[in-house]
Amino acid sequence: MKNLQIHIDVSSKTYLKDPNASELGRMIVSNSIELIDELGFEAFTFKKLGNKIGSPESSIYRYFESKHMLLIYLTYWHWSLIEYKLVFAITNLKSPKEKLTKALEVLIESVKEDSLFSHINEIVLNRVIMNEGVKTYHIKEVDEENAKGYFEIYKRVVHRVSEMVLEVSPTFEFPHMLISTIIEGAMQQKYYAEHLPDLTDIKQDSHDTILEFYSQLVFKTIK
Repeated sequence: MKNLQIHIDVSSKTYLKDPNASELGRMIVSNSIELIDELGFEAFTFKKLGNKIGSPESSIYRYFESKHMLLIYLTYWHWSLIEYKLVFAITNLKSPKEKLTKALEVLIESVKEDSLFSHINEIVLNRVIMNEGVKTYHIKEVDEENAKGYFEIYKRVVHRVSEMVLEVSPTFEFPHMLISTIIEGAMQQKYYAEHLPDLTDIKQDSHDTILEFYSQLVFKTIK
């Protein structure tokens, strides 16, 4: 997909002013990804981001009401890209098993190229989602934010792949449970491989093993 001109849609509910519509907005998004990756979400602040981009903290608040909403935006953007890649990957595939196999690759494989967007480093964003993405919904306000539609894109990705599971095995009872477990588990295994290697059988430089493990798990479970 290198050099393709694509547009990633992010719900307007996640921002106050569309960051993709201005150079400053794109700078805010680009540099926030780098800074969250560098500092961690807890230590990240709009003041530090403003210092990094040479802009007043108040200018960032014109785009996002809080750093939590910025993380919601980044997470939404990430899953919108995953959905795009998912649809692209299975186009013209006829076999249900082939489609599910390709979908698992999209969901599980680590991002290896940063080539689609000039203002977003896909590799670093993928790492931010792995390390920090769970903080978008492991909060007390999760039900309220779910009602606002902040997690619609993530749920849609899970639903798309769950439908593929049912194409392969129409009587399987737990497609959404299976796919959401695969997504969260794969990210957890990548995290373990980098930080807590005693909790996994994956070597830090061998994430393809994660795809092999979860692909086997899916097809053995639904057979």
